[in-house]
Order: sequence, then C-alpha cells, then structure tokens
Amino acid sequence: MFAAPELSAFLTTTGVVAVAEIGDKTQLLSLLLAARFNRPWPILAGILAATVANHLAAAALGVWLEDLLAPQVLRWVLIASFVAMAVWTLIPDKLEDDAAQNTGRWGAFLTTLAMFFIAEIGDKTQLATTALAARYDAILIVTFASTLGLMLANVPVVFLGKALMRRLPLNLARYLAASAFLLLALVLLLTG
Repeated sequence: MFAAPELSAFLTTTGVVAVAEIGDKTQLLSLLLAARFNRPWPILAGILAATVANHLAAAALGVWLEDLLAPQVLRWVLIASFVAMAVWTLIPDKLEDDAAQNTGRWGAFLTTLAMFFIAEIGDKTQLATTALAARYDAILIVTFASTLGLMLANVPVVFLGKALMRRLPLNLARYLAASAFLLLALVLLLTG
C-alpha cells in the first residue's frame, strides 16, 4: 500500500496529530458539541469535513513552502516550528465562552463544520500538518494522516464525552505530544 517513506509520513503524522489533539481546544469543542446536540454522527461528519478542508489547505501550504525555501532554510524553519509546537502543546487550551454560546440554529452538522473549521485555523494540529507536509512533501498522505489522527482523538470524546475526559490525564498527554514534537525536531537536527 505505502512505500517506506510514505508509511513513515503516514504513521508519524497520524501519531503526532492524535497526541497533539488531546486536550486541545478543538477536542473541548467536540465535547461541547456532543453535550449540546447529543447527535454523534452529524457531529463527526462535521468534524471530518472541516478537518479535511482545513488540513488539505495546510498540507498544500507546507508543500508550497518546501518548494519555495532552500533545503537548509526549510530544515531550520521546521526544527524551530517543531520546538515551538512542543512548547505550545504544554500550554492548556481553553474554549472561548463565545464559541460555547454560539451553537445557533444551524443544526449539529453545520454548527460543527463551521465552528471546527474556524477553531482549527492557526491551531497546533493545523500548523503540525503544514510542517509535516513540508517535511515529507506529501499533500494527500499528510492530509489523510492528520485527519485520521484528529478523528482518533475526537471520536471517543463525541461518544464518551465527559466520562472519558474525567479519566484521561491531560497533563501526561500534553507532555507526550511535546515530546513527539521535540523528537521530530531532534531527528531533523541530527539527520540534516
């Protein structure tokens, strides 16, 4: 199915995004939407559609940057971005009160689609998708893998909601995500 470089891009992207999503504001948004609408399938469809669109654009930007920048410049930009994402991952996200109040009359799917797409703009998982696409020069693989990683982190939240969030050690997840980003920075530093 995948050759070794594509498999590496797929597995790395899926893992990094799934771990980085734990405790993220979009995961909190999933919890809020699940509690508000109690309709998991339209919520999941909205998350999926918003994530594919958002991460496809992010991956395309990453590949464009990879083509635009000299290899050594790109390498240092990626190292710096992975270190910055590691630090950012350690800062807990909070869902703004306005987003919590604005579920509107659009229904579960459209509300999720709009809110999730907007919440992902500039989010660490979107920036990770951009950086990983630049690293691997693979728009579709990175988009698919980052979407899968995000869905792996959000599907349980939509179905299990508050019970899952009470049992999940978010600080441990943040440390694991930060470690994954630092490991990627270290690998780039040592292999360049």
